[in-house]
This record gives sequence, structure tokens and C-alpha cells, in this order.
Amino acid sequence: MNSNVSDFIDMRIEGTLSKWDDERGFGFITPTKDGTAEVFVHVSAFPRDGQRPSIGELLSFEIETDKNGKRKAKNLLCPNRVIRLSNQQPATRSRHEKPSLLGRIVPLVIIGALLVYSYGEYSRRAMRQAPAAVQHNDQLAPSAFRCDGRTHCSQMTSCTEATFFLRNCPNVQMDGNNDGVPCEQQWCR
Repeated sequence: MNSNVSDFIDMRIEGTLSKWDDERGFGFITPTKDGTAEVFVHVSAFPRDGQRPSIGELLSFEIETDKNGKRKAKNLLCPNRVIRLSNQQPATRSRHEKPSLLGRIVPLVIIGALLVYSYGEYSRRAMRQAPAAVQHNDQLAPSAFRCDGRTHCSQMTSCTEATFFLRNCPNVQMDGNNDGVPCEQQWCR
């Protein structure tokens, strides 16, 4: 009798997963040979391919008997499963996985390009306004006016003085519409 049992144990058997408890990680396989009892299978016997066992799944396995004489499946194969190559990623990513290197670099490149573009636009606008400021400053006598704390149009005596204060002095409040021309209602019409 022992030789028949050992022959049965060493050969490969096919069956289907008939019962499965996903929370506890075990189930039973019903061999396709008639009259053979169900065989216990633990989740650790399944291939580590990221796929969960499913009832009705075709399986190929060997049987081993533990020290208490109980039979269980080992060296389990799942012939109907689609095998993923090791370098392929699963279709969905968990929230805890980090994005790939490309997924981290692309946003940085986009942000960098936006910064370069913005700086270029800022520089072009500053260059357009700079010649006008130089022309106005060339017309003004540098010693004629000096920053003395005046900040409003009502404190000025001419358009030239208001223009000097607007271009050279801090915290002035003489250009309400920010067009570069100070005191439009009083001095610089």
C-alpha cells in the first residue's frame, strides 16, 4: 500500500479549485480523477504572480503528506493564467507606489520651461520700457530734483518734477493706472 501512495504522491495531478477562503488564505482542490478526495491547498503553494486564486480555476499540482498524515498540494501550477513578464507593470498602480523616473522628470521639465518662458517675457517687457525711461531721465536735470519723501501729485509743482519722482523715488503714489505717466489729472495731461 505504501508504494501505491508514494507513486500517487510523486505524480502530477490536475484538478479545479472548488473552495477558497480568501481571508484565511486556503481552500480545497477537487482532482479531475473520479473518486479522489479533495486536497487542501494553502495560498503559499500558488505561484507568486500577483493574481489571486479563483474558484473553478484549473490547477496542476503534486501531493505531499504532512507528519499527521494529512494531504496537501505543493508545486502548484496554474496553466490557464496569463503570465506577465517580470519587467511589465500591472495595469493599475497602488497609491503608495512611487512614479517612474520619467513620471518625475516630465513635470519638472514642464515647470522649468514655463519659468524660462516667463522670465523671457518679463525681460522683453522690461527692455521695451527701459529706453523710454532713459529718454525721460536724459531730459531731466539730475540736480534739479531729489527724493525728499513727497509721494502724491498734490505735493508736486510740475509734470517734470512728478515724472522724476515716479521714476527715481520709492513709494510714490502718482500713477493710478500704471501707464508710466504721473499726475495725469493735475500736471501731465
